[in-house]
Amino acid sequence: MQVTSIRFERELIERLKEMAGKQGYQALVRDVLWDFVKNAQGRVERSQIRTVVEAIAVRDESCALTGQPIPKGQKLFMGLLTDERWVPLRPQRSRDEA
Repeated sequence: MQVTSIRFERELIERLKEMAGKQGYQALVRDVLWDFVKNAQGRVERSQIRTVVEAIAVRDESCALTGQPIPKGQKLFMGLLTDERWVPLRPQRSRDEA
């Protein structure tokens, strides 16, 4: 890791310390920044998915996990992520269908 310096308001640091608990606020800030970078890239990991509902695509979409296309009119799943975003997910084929 590389050491860097960021200036925060005193109140922000105190709140971060409260939120972080034993983890430490610097680790919390690092985790938040990594989550931001992943979300900015549009990457979704399975561990971020809280629940899934079945739907029909009303426009062309792409799977947030694999990037595979989901054509308009095709069955898809909408995944609710831990950050409260909904993302399109392509249903996985079973081995019997392949």
